[in-house]
Amino acid sequence: MNSELISTRLRKLRGSQTREQVAEACGISLSAIMMYENGKRIPKDDIKITLAKYYGSTVEAIFFEGQGHET
Repeated sequence: MNSELISTRLRKLRGSQTREQVAEACGISLSAIMMYENGKRIPKDDIKITLAKYYGSTVEAIFFEGQGHET
């Protein structure tokens, strides 16, 4: 997984919302959101699902698409 690409996608999806708003709505700590958005940590699978649902996206679109995976 490309943490830099994922962090960019997460920041873009958050838009004008604050990190605090996303963290509270998803039941995730603010420090975790910050680490995901700064590319310092990749979320565990259950958090990936929570974030994808919150943003109205899919786990694949946020965390896997366009990362050079061979099929």
